[in-house]
Amino acid sequence: MKIKGNTTLCSGHARCAAVAPELFSLDDHGYINFEEKEITPEQFALAQRGVRACPERALTLSEDE
Repeated sequence: MKIKGNTTLCSGHARCAAVAPELFSLDDHGYINFEEKEITPEQFALAQRGVRACPERALTLSEDE
């Protein structure tokens, strides 16, 4: 499972990091600083909460390819 971040859509609200700072790393300006990040099955529920918290829908969850 992966979290995918669309850095173009991110507006720097940082709501994802407020929910799960260990999963959603931000740059110095509050924008996501990754395009893909692997997560474990144990992190899935927390990742889902962080993805849902994004008002810009800049984050998605996807199955490993």
